Amino acid sequence: MSVYKRGRVYWYKFLFQGQIIRDSAKTNSKTVAKEAERARRRELELGINRIGKRERMPLFPVAAKDWLEAKIGKSESTLRNYRQYVESLTAEFKDRLVCDIGVSDIRALQRKRLKQGLGHRSVNYEIGVLRQILKTFRLWHSLSEDVDWLKERRDVGKALNSDDEDRLYAACALSRSPALLPLFTLCLDAGLRASEVKMLRHKDLILEWRDGAIARGELIVAKSKTDAGSGRKIPLTRRACTVLSLWLSKFPEAESEGFVFPSHQIGFAGDSRGPLVYSVDFNRPMKEWKSAWYTALRQSGLKYRWHDLRHTFITRLLEDPNNSEETVRALAGHVSRKMMEHYSHIRRKAKEAAIEGLDSRNQSSNFCEGWAQNWAQSKRDGGGDSEKTLDFIGATRRIRTDDLLITNQLLYRLS
Repeated sequence: MSVYKRGRVYWYKFLFQGQIIRDSAKTNSKTVAKEAERARRRELELGINRIGKRERMPLFPVAAKDWLEAKIGKSESTLRNYRQYVESLTAEFKDRLVCDIGVSDIRALQRKRLKQGLGHRSVNYEIGVLRQILKTFRLWHSLSEDVDWLKERRDVGKALNSDDEDRLYAACALSRSPALLPLFTLCLDAGLRASEVKMLRHKDLILEWRDGAIARGELIVAKSKTDAGSGRKIPLTRRACTVLSLWLSKFPEAESEGFVFPSHQIGFAGDSRGPLVYSVDFNRPMKEWKSAWYTALRQSGLKYRWHDLRHTFITRLLEDPNNSEETVRALAGHVSRKMMEHYSHIRRKAKEAAIEGLDSRNQSSNFCEGWAQNWAQSKRDGGGDSEKTLDFIGATRRIRTDDLLITNQLLYRLS
């Protein structure tokens, strides 16, 4: 190290990697100049060893805001969920540095949310958002093994029975939202997801009009959650044609690029206070209909999710043994067989028919049926007829052997 004074200012000079480093410390204090030289040398040593400067950890609200702003390109529904959980997490950790959040804090948050009545899936979603924020600062790895995720139910789908369908259909028809019934019918009779029916445009409908009503038609799912679901064509049921005719008649000025369920306002006019649709914007899809849906559920006294309508559609297709899995997959838009097996537990009739087919085949074989009866009888009698059983299957007595030619002579008798 070499510190020297030039005029009124100290300079430092040292040799690093064969190169002379000389610079002004910009101070008239020799002690400060020596510290400046040490800092400069350390900076060069860290740089040559590719050791970056340690980033200062921000407060959690700042870190969460920066993470959310970086999520460009996500769908509006995803961003809406992110904003919701960032807001709730910020309320919990508003005075904490992002590096001060530990496993005990995460477990305490899980317990708190469960006491508030949130489901396991909602709690896991919130912890998942927290995980992504912590991963941005390389802080999640040290916590991941100690964080226990709550077990979620995967078999939550429930199909509507006929009575519940009638009650819900009547409640939707009486709803103050005139869009609820056509939305309900399309999702139930065409198996559309909420996002698919929401983004449906007039150009996606292939309709045959007759006497001011839709006689027949089909719809094309232009954009879906999966690649296999995009572009699939679904014929419309007669009920869907009837309900859709009434809904489309409200918008004679709609163009092909307009949404089938556009953004609109609902008012009430006349002595009967009937619903009136106004402020229609065909360039924007309808926002949400969950409020009207929950009202219909309360009026009918039932508990269903909106996605259960799609589950009902797939259930009814699978319960018909005449429908192949390829046909169901083409209508529902499933990608993998694993997803198809999620619904396979409901295909009881097809499975029972397959087992009945095996029974019919077994009954046609006198040997198989007779051997099974003799074996069951010998077990009930305590094995007293074991010698007869040995004679029947052609095995030898008093000889213990693994020779298949001896113990399974029956195979050769049948050939």
